[in-house]
Amino acid sequence: MTVPTTWTDEELVDRSKTGDTESFNQLVRRWERPIFALAYRTLGREEDARDVTQETFLRAFRALPGFKGDAKFSSWLYRIALNLCRDWMRKERRTPVVQVPEGVDIDQLAERQGHESESVEDAAARAELSRGVARAMEHLPTEQRTAILLKEYHGLTFQEIAEMMNCPLSTAKTRVYQGLILLRKHLAEQGQFEPPAPSAGASALRPQRES
Repeated sequence: MTVPTTWTDEELVDRSKTGDTESFNQLVRRWERPIFALAYRTLGREEDARDVTQETFLRAFRALPGFKGDAKFSSWLYRIALNLCRDWMRKERRTPVVQVPEGVDIDQLAERQGHESESVEDAAARAELSRGVARAMEHLPTEQRTAILLKEYHGLTFQEIAEMMNCPLSTAKTRVYQGLILLRKHLAEQGQFEPPAPSAGASALRPQRES
């Protein structure tokens, strides 16, 4: 049976619980790239991120009968991925690194899409800013870095972040805002950010251009 792509996560989850593997495959296709992007931004290595992504969906499939729907399926999936990333870092005894390959958009890494229409100047500026953000993110405390990844790169709400990180709503907001302040500070020290910051958001991060 072909599963309609218009079905909601909740509908796909309900059918998956009855043993409909194609419905679960649809969930995998829908969320594979976001989960990979989160793992890659957290761990910094493509191979490790792919392993975490695969294990995330394997664990989700096994735990699906116990999923009560108290949180969104995507939030539940993100939580599994984050826990796996933390387990990997403890096992490998490594600190998390946030890397972005030169000239590559992290959201398109899984599909290896290029930027043929992008000018050389824009590509160079984007690549340089990506490297600068990666270096600056390494200086952030883990909780602030994770909160920023979830909010600015994955579009989660503060409430979803609070639930995922098991903290009060106010704490989730504080982690994002304070993290962005530190991020801007580190970028300014690298000469890649023009203070003052116009707003609290990753979209405010932009490379300096020579006049």
